[in-house]
Amino acid sequence: MASKENVTEGWEKWKIALAVGAPIALGLAGLWYYNRVKSSNLETKKKDIESGEKKEEQPEAKAAEPQTPVEQAQAAKNKGNKWFKGGKYDQAIQCYTEAIKICPPENKQDISTFYQNRAAAHEQLKNFTEVIADCSKALEFNTRYTKAMFRRAKACEHIGDLQQCLEDVTAVCILEGFQNQQSLMMADRVLKDLGKSKAKEAYKNRKETTPSHSFLRTYFSAFANDPIISNLNEVNEESPETVEAESEAEKYQDESPEKEMKDGLPGKSRSQISPFLKAKKQLAKKEYDNVIELCTQEISNSTSKYLPEALLLRATFYLLAGRGTKAIDDLNQVIGLEDVDKKIKSNALIKRGSLKLQLGEQTEALDDMATAVRVDPENSDIYHHRGQLNLLLDRMDDALRDFDKCVALNPEFAVAHAQKCYAEYRHAFDQRSPMQLQSSVRSFEDLLKRFPDCAEAFALYGQALCDQQQFDQADDQFKKAIKIEPDNANVYVHRGLLRLQWKQNMEEACSMIKKALEVDDKCEFAYETLGTIEVQRGNLTNAIDLFNKAISLAKTEMEMAHLFSLLDAAMAQSKVAQNFGIQVPTMGPM
Repeated sequence: MASKENVTEGWEKWKIALAVGAPIALGLAGLWYYNRVKSSNLETKKKDIESGEKKEEQPEAKAAEPQTPVEQAQAAKNKGNKWFKGGKYDQAIQCYTEAIKICPPENKQDISTFYQNRAAAHEQLKNFTEVIADCSKALEFNTRYTKAMFRRAKACEHIGDLQQCLEDVTAVCILEGFQNQQSLMMADRVLKDLGKSKAKEAYKNRKETTPSHSFLRTYFSAFANDPIISNLNEVNEESPETVEAESEAEKYQDESPEKEMKDGLPGKSRSQISPFLKAKKQLAKKEYDNVIELCTQEISNSTSKYLPEALLLRATFYLLAGRGTKAIDDLNQVIGLEDVDKKIKSNALIKRGSLKLQLGEQTEALDDMATAVRVDPENSDIYHHRGQLNLLLDRMDDALRDFDKCVALNPEFAVAHAQKCYAEYRHAFDQRSPMQLQSSVRSFEDLLKRFPDCAEAFALYGQALCDQQQFDQADDQFKKAIKIEPDNANVYVHRGLLRLQWKQNMEEACSMIKKALEVDDKCEFAYETLGTIEVQRGNLTNAIDLFNKAISLAKTEMEMAHLFSLLDAAMAQSKVAQNFGIQVPTMGPM
């Protein structure tokens, strides 16, 4: 199995990759891949860092009375170190200040050390503004003084200047060859905090985008009992609903405006009858641009018999367009309505639960799923989606029980069968059980015979084979998935990642992922993956552009936060490389 520190790390985060249509996270560690050392070396380095002040700056043995200014400065520094070791930080600061004043200006290295030591004393007193000022002076005299950079990064984090903190800790990571575990951990932490902060603001002001047809198809395929989507085939020119609507339109079409006003009826025409039914007809034709507007028109009629369905459909498209707050508002209304069909209410609870999980509200998400079970216990969709939720929460046993219940209720639900097989495979893989692995492989093979048109089943089986380094066979499964769904961009991305893991050929991988963008230029996953690869190739400008494109397509605040983290990491590395005139290390020759 490939190292978890390469670009395929996110691929191995199977819990997020259950559905081919769902973007898989290429964790932040991908950006800090370069030249890691063994844990024993890291531990030794960490100890050196923790004891650095006292180890390197211990007072020297008593010597002759200093004569030169340099000797006098060193003596003051040594006296300061003694006070520092004894916890007398104010006295230490006075000694370091004396050393700075005495030392000749041409002794830059010494002056840099004195400022850095004084910053360490200020740090003990939590005088973070002074820490930053002294570290900055130390870096003026020694621009690559990583100890001063790291101390300034810590102080910046304390006062909330995360951008400067990130730039400093990134410089430390690069200058120390990505071998300092402490700085790597800080970088990861700060990137996450920055990502969340930026996403919170950007998500409020994001431009609405209509998802691609492929994305919508994959999303809706995860619902076998969607009360709206499941009967779209009935919405045609001869359907009872359509005939009723058109009959009503014709009833008023020939009446004069005077007759309409006399009867207290608004002027109606065929184009004004049942916007919800029009929205369903557009769905059936895969025309999605006006669905939200048509639902809004229907909802404006508070007496409409289609009110629950219109609210649910609008909520679904708000969700898919990345407007989570509006989606939850509509879902709350549906759930709060009296005498609503149980399929509609349970579907709304499933979708609200999924949204709450994205918001980090795990308990509330599970509560919604539990309520859905009470409302509609025979609905297989509930167990399917709760199974995925449990996987994300590392509740494997609960997840497997949910998938079992799902397929027992709906034996023909191919997508649920595929995810059940993959969850069983991952469980066997984590348990390192050869017998269970063989059993899961047989289950996949039986499944593919039973559902030969389920692209997701082939793609998930491909991921399982790739985990076992059966690359040829994995590639065959991805090819079959693409043959079934040639517009499924995510499968091309998976295949590109396979080529990278298998052949270590970035050009081939990038070519395959670019093919994904040819079939779906709204594939966020493809932009994110290409951006991560470009970082590892040292093409930081290209990476920044790709991450920005991915951010513009993000559908949740959580996705956006992750992408901002990747973007900030690339920008910080680019700035450090420019400032120090260095080349950021790459993944190595292919």
